[in-house]
Amino acid sequence: MVVRIRLSRFGCKNKPFYRVMAANSRSPRDGKHLEVLGYYNPLPGQDGGKRMGLNFERVKYWLSVGAQPSEPVQRILFRAGVLPPPPMVAMGLKGGPRDMRPVDPMTGRVLNEEKPVAGNQEKSGNDEAVDESNSA
Repeated sequence: MVVRIRLSRFGCKNKPFYRVMAANSRSPRDGKHLEVLGYYNPLPGQDGGKRMGLNFERVKYWLSVGAQPSEPVQRILFRAGVLPPPPMVAMGLKGGPRDMRPVDPMTGRVLNEEKPVAGNQEKSGNDEAVDESNSA
């Protein structure tokens, strides 16, 4: 029996609400489950309520016994800081070298991103102008 950690949809039309569940991979999305591990609300109310709540001890237990998270759950667990970043987030380009810059666990964005200085851009533009004048 393969155990998956996945989302089960609740809520009404156009207002989804999900429970994070450990379930047999063969059971339907909203069917029989083994354990409820938390919740995820993609549309928080006007009061800015909690977007997700997880029982980290139970999630770590299910991962330790071989449960496989689905892709959306894997992103949620990455944002919560339970899992390392998914492979495509860690790599700059497909097949390229790994990106070792620190990543914010809540947003998945790179921290301390260096921006090019405006003076450097002007120099590169002048070099192109010089190259064009030499070729003419």
